Amino acid sequence: MKPFSVLWKALALGALLLAGSAIAADKVDINTADAAQLEKVLVGIGPAKAEAIVQYRKANGSFKSVDELALVKGIGLKTVERNRDLITVGPAKAAPQARPAQAAAQAKAPVARR
Repeated sequence: MKPFSVLWKALALGALLLAGSAIAADKVDINTADAAQLEKVLVGIGPAKAEAIVQYRKANGSFKSVDELALVKGIGLKTVERNRDLITVGPAKAAPQARPAQAAAQAKAPVARR
């Protein structure tokens, strides 16, 4: 009877280790994830902060490092540190370009000369 007990405990421990590694494998790319994915994976990030991350990315372009996440209003360095192992940073994209009307107005503006 004892060999079955040892076998059962070994199987249970193996299942726990596999489940733990599956949970730890969840990472999120802060440059491509939508608000729902950010909220699901990141610790201490609810719907409002997840949406703030997406809006910051749209306004300022992609994040170049995990540390830049602290630039988002409502997210501090402690939150970044708590989530560092859960975050990936994919290829950075440039910030959105000025609208054509704004670009034309800027082109017509006089240039200061020395």
